[in-house]
Amino acid sequence: MRRAGRWAGTAALAPSLSGLAACAGPTAASTRRTARGAAGYGPLSPAGPELALPEGFSYAVLSVEGRPMSDGRPTPRAHDGMGLFPVNDDVVRLVRNHEDQDPPGVAVPLVSPDLAYDPLAGGGTTTLEVRIEADGRAVLVRDFVSAGGTMINCAGGTTPWRSWLTCEETTFGPGRGWTVPHGYVFEVPADADEAVRAEPLRAMGRFTHEAIAVDPETGFVYETEDYNRRSGFYRFRPHTPRVLRDGGVLEMLAVRGAPQVDLRTGQQPGAWREVEWVPIENPDPPEAERSATTVWAEGFEAGGARFSRLEGCWHADRSIYFHATNGGDAQLGQVWRYVPEEEALALVFESSSEDVLSGPDNLTVSPRDGILICEDNSGTTHLRGLSPAGEIFPFARNLLNVREFAGACFSPDGRTLFVNLQGDTISMGPGHLGQTFAIWGPWERGAL
Repeated sequence: MRRAGRWAGTAALAPSLSGLAACAGPTAASTRRTARGAAGYGPLSPAGPELALPEGFSYAVLSVEGRPMSDGRPTPRAHDGMGLFPVNDDVVRLVRNHEDQDPPGVAVPLVSPDLAYDPLAGGGTTTLEVRIEADGRAVLVRDFVSAGGTMINCAGGTTPWRSWLTCEETTFGPGRGWTVPHGYVFEVPADADEAVRAEPLRAMGRFTHEAIAVDPETGFVYETEDYNRRSGFYRFRPHTPRVLRDGGVLEMLAVRGAPQVDLRTGQQPGAWREVEWVPIENPDPPEAERSATTVWAEGFEAGGARFSRLEGCWHADRSIYFHATNGGDAQLGQVWRYVPEEEALALVFESSSEDVLSGPDNLTVSPRDGILICEDNSGTTHLRGLSPAGEIFPFARNLLNVREFAGACFSPDGRTLFVNLQGDTISMGPGHLGQTFAIWGPWERGAL
């Protein structure tokens, strides 16, 4: 009955976010303007030198690039994806990626050679332990490097077994001067109190990884691929539940009855498609160093679907939500929803205007069921909210620089939002430093 209803356009999905799949077309949805008391929180004004926020919201700077951490190392650059793990009622841990893109000989390693996957690579993760006060404000307790020797650690995702999966957004290797192949996922235990040795999970694929979300019901890991105009949405089925190092099966999403369908443009929000999965027989091809889309090409030839620049990925409401950063007719971004137990896929939002949404990257779902979107574009970047009814609104504006927001995640009780702001890269010259913020305020006023 559910399947019959779904294909008739009346999917029996979880109620809290189900309205997104039935929202109006992109023009109607993206031109709504929300006021305080509706989905949004009202106009933005400077709450400090770095962020503009709605009235009543405050923020604190928890971590700044270059400042000494508790382990004596300087805070690495290029803050990106981040995951949250509760410790107790008042303390959480944040595991944060560092998307270092410096070449061999320039990159500054985060760990000793015996712990590094590649001793020439400057990417990896740091862990922040944070205490949350009664009003939602946050205080840094300690911070330290938790993994290193990887590169271009863009996003990733948390697991139900308390680990962070950090992903490399590159397939470079020895041919480019590195000591080993890159393009893998690495697992970092959230409870580690010092740096762990980075070991690649090769069965999860070698491609330009972005983000990951785990379905807690099945333990399947969903992966996005960030490559312009040629990206796939993947599923990894581990041989041993919760033990990814034991290997598994990598598959790419395909639309049933429409092999090699192009979902980059011409899509209608709310139209459900039945999906299936095609196997990736060779998830770790050596050819990936020369062609980053080698894995994608295998899946596409087998009938897999084509997206454009898949980035943020998050599990909520029995669903996997993910972004196509420059997907859509206006190439400004799409929000997709996949429902595993129904094997159903729908476009839930598409931007048609830069002042509505431009370049959605990382995302999270709040405890109040609103989607928070981190923008990454060449102009002024925002945090945007998307309500269950499909209303989109600005929540924060970057006043510091023209870099991206990343790593957004809420505390379990929803009192505090944690988010990163990247600093300027070496190629852009000296500029403002990357930072990690905690934001708190009257969340109950809106959809976040």
